Amino acid sequence: MPLPPAPGPVRATPAAFIRAIVQAHGRYGRDPAPLLARAQIDPEALGDDDTRFTAGQLEIVAGGAMRALDDEALGWFSRPLPWGSYGLLARASLSAPDLGIAMRRWFRHHFLLTDDIRLDLAVEGEGAEMRLSECRPVGIHGPDMREFCMVSVLRNAHGFACWLADSRIPLSRAGLPFPEPAHGAIYPLLLGCPVDFDAPVAGFAFDARYLALKIRRDEADMQRMLADAVPLIVHRYRHDRLLVQRVRGLVMAQPAAFGDAAALAEALGLSVRSLHRQLAREGASLQALKDEARLAVALRLLERSHRPVKQVAAVLGFSSEKSFARAFRGWTGHTPAEHRRDSQGRGSSQGRG
Repeated sequence: MPLPPAPGPVRATPAAFIRAIVQAHGRYGRDPAPLLARAQIDPEALGDDDTRFTAGQLEIVAGGAMRALDDEALGWFSRPLPWGSYGLLARASLSAPDLGIAMRRWFRHHFLLTDDIRLDLAVEGEGAEMRLSECRPVGIHGPDMREFCMVSVLRNAHGFACWLADSRIPLSRAGLPFPEPAHGAIYPLLLGCPVDFDAPVAGFAFDARYLALKIRRDEADMQRMLADAVPLIVHRYRHDRLLVQRVRGLVMAQPAAFGDAAALAEALGLSVRSLHRQLAREGASLQALKDEARLAVALRLLERSHRPVKQVAAVLGFSSEKSFARAFRGWTGHTPAEHRRDSQGRGSSQGRG
């Protein structure tokens, strides 16, 4: 029996986005036909709002247009942003100690490039939102251009934030300040979250805890990224470092309560399958994270408290002292009692010194 054909690339890019890039060519008196041909896009298909394109096709057309027109804003703003403008923003954010400071720096410097729009980062409780406000109408060239501008600028900021922290930052909700377009149903697939049209302001909402992630990139990474930065805008990042941190934090805080996958998944609002799958995408395993967290708690209790080993085992969620000792030996090569004795001996010798 023949195997079914492998699924092709997801087509989630509306024709309106490609039309906006074609309009940008018109503003500059350039012919978009070579770029459309390279991306295998039939110009006649652009008039059909039901037509969808792949992220790869958008990447070819948008990246080629930015270079050909020497405008990284693709005609959105009252003045062009020459090739390399967004690279300056990226480098200015690279030295920030955490993602929150990096993004605020990126948004502040963006206003120096163009005052047509203003970007802000709002944090309320556990939620954060990157917002785009119009200082001048960016829709003077038509609704396609305004929509593409707002979505692309926010996707650019979001993609760069994911890259800086080397982490997927799932969006919880998006707001767009225009009526739902004919292709509006594609947006949840495009952004991976519910979308509100006719919103007061354009914005992407996400978990504020991502803002505390450390910057994980250096200048060498920056040079490689800037050589081909468009994929950050059109492709969603896969790895989620906050999930790893949340799993580790839950187990360290309450090892006995979160000793099994079902309890962890429920606390994180995921299915057990999704929990394992998302951790695997990050290159982590649930068992390894649990062992790492429980070992850290065990070491702290053995070295800094006088609790009996049996109590330490109970705190960690082990059914018996014997099972805890077996696991601890597998982690360290020593029994809990041996480790406590050795650590106390080291402390005594240091005290005498």
